[in-house]
Amino acid sequence: MTTRESASSRGALSRRGFLQRSAVAGGYAAAIAITSTGALFNASEAWALDVKGLKPETMKTLILVARDIYPHDRIADRYYAIAMKPYDEKAAADPALKAQVEAFVAALDGAAGPGGYVGIGWEADRVALLKTQSANPMFETIRSGLVVSLYNQQEVWPIFGYEGESFSKGGYITRGFDDITWL
Repeated sequence: MTTRESASSRGALSRRGFLQRSAVAGGYAAAIAITSTGALFNASEAWALDVKGLKPETMKTLILVARDIYPHDRIADRYYAIAMKPYDEKAAADPALKAQVEAFVAALDGAAGPGGYVGIGWEADRVALLKTQSANPMFETIRSGLVVSLYNQQEVWPIFGYEGESFSKGGYITRGFDDITWL
């Protein structure tokens, strides 16, 4: 009997099992780490994002807000980070916008209580909290901006089965527009 077999037969937790369970238990709040230089990174998905205008904690919250507004389990967090990056860039150039974004996140964190918005483990609880902030103009700005900034990323199109524009390929009429075999 090997060490691995004896450990599993006794019910002991292996290092790999511990890491897997702690990653799941840690949830999203632990998935994106903030470095001392103000960058966000997610080692499990191998992406990083330098934050220029907003606080790194604010960007972390905005990425989670984006995921909660348009939740797609098959879309990696890096696409949500890319979608929220323009807010950081605009905040670096516009102090008024920076104040609005920071105030929106502060309101979310204040309503969430200890641990802030990212500390809420259940998506349904975060969505309920977002609904209380839906009258905030920044919420609508973020929600409507995500339609473009998230779904215009060509890398996510295959996830949804979208092949892109069809004009350059002769249009939809000759490319399966009328293939309705289910009718």
